[in-house]
Amino acid sequence: MSIPFTIPTEPQALIDLARNGNRAALARLISKIEHRNQDTEKLVELLYPLTGNAQIWGITGPPGAGKSTTVDRLLTHLRAKGKKVAVVAVDPSSPFSGGAILGDRIRMQQHSGDSGVYIRSLGTHGRHGGLSHSTKEVVLALDAAKFDIILVETAGVGQTELDILKLAHTVMVILVPESGDSIQMMKAGLMEIADVFVLNKADRPEADKLMRELTMMVGLGAHDENSWMIPVCRAEANRDIGILEMLVEVENHQQYLKKSGKLEKKTKEFLKEEMVDILTAELRSSLDSILKTDGGRELLEKLYLKEVAPYQAAKLLMGNS
Repeated sequence: MSIPFTIPTEPQALIDLARNGNRAALARLISKIEHRNQDTEKLVELLYPLTGNAQIWGITGPPGAGKSTTVDRLLTHLRAKGKKVAVVAVDPSSPFSGGAILGDRIRMQQHSGDSGVYIRSLGTHGRHGGLSHSTKEVVLALDAAKFDIILVETAGVGQTELDILKLAHTVMVILVPESGDSIQMMKAGLMEIADVFVLNKADRPEADKLMRELTMMVGLGAHDENSWMIPVCRAEANRDIGILEMLVEVENHQQYLKKSGKLEKKTKEFLKEEMVDILTAELRSSLDSILKTDGGRELLEKLYLKEVAPYQAAKLLMGNS
C-alpha cells in the first residue's frame, strides 16, 4: 500500500519542491503568498535570490479586446519553441467570495495537462491599480520555479492599470477597432505604457482607421537613435493570425532592453517602488494601531474639535509611530 505524499508547510522545503517541478507545492506556495499569512516575508526572503532569470511580459487593454485569446495563442507558440511558460491572470475579485473569477483558466484549459505550463488566476482584491500587491510576489515565485516566460494578463480596467508598467519587462497593449473612439481618453494612461501595440480583431470594420491613428500617434512621440520605436501589429487571435509576428516584436524589445541597459534600469525602478510599497503598508499598519490606542482616539477627538489642524495631527501621529 502506497503512502500518500504530503506537501510540506516549511518554507524552504516547499520552495525546493516547487523548483523541482512539483505543481502541488507550487500551488501551495502561491496560495501562501496570496493569502498574506505569517510565512509570506520568509518565503519572499528565500525566493528572492533565486529570481531574475524569467522574462515578464504584460498583456493589458480594455475589456473585450481579446487578451485571454491572445495569451492562449502565445502559450501555444511559446511551447512550440520549448519555453516553459506561466500565466498570471489578474481578475476582478468576486463580489461574493473575494476570490478570482476563473474565466481565463477555463478558456486556457487545453494547456492544463502540459507540465511546461502553469496558469493561476489572482483577484485584485479591490486594488484600483489592477494588480494586487501579492501579484508581484507570485511572479517572484514563478521566476524562482524556473519558468522562462511569465505572462501577466491584467483585469482590463483602463487607465488605472499602470502597475503593470512597474512589473513587466515588455508590455503589450491589446486594442480592437472599437477602441478608436476612446484613444484620446486613454492617451494619458494606458496608451503610454505600451512597448508593443496589438490591433486585434483586425478583420473588423474601422481596423484600418485605428491602425493609421496608432501609427501616427507612435510617430509623433519623441525619438532618437537610442529609443524604442513602438511597433503596431495586426492580429486575429481567434484565428491565430499575426501572433508569430507579435512574438518577433516582443523578442526584439527584449533584445533592445538588454543592449540599451534599460532592463537593469527598469528592474531597479521596480525594486525601488516595491520597497516603498512595503514601507507604506507597514507604516499604515503601524499608524492604524496607534489610532486605536487611547492617545490616538484623543488626538482624533482634538482634530474633530479643531484644537489641532490636520497637518499638526499627522506630525504628532508620526512622532508616535
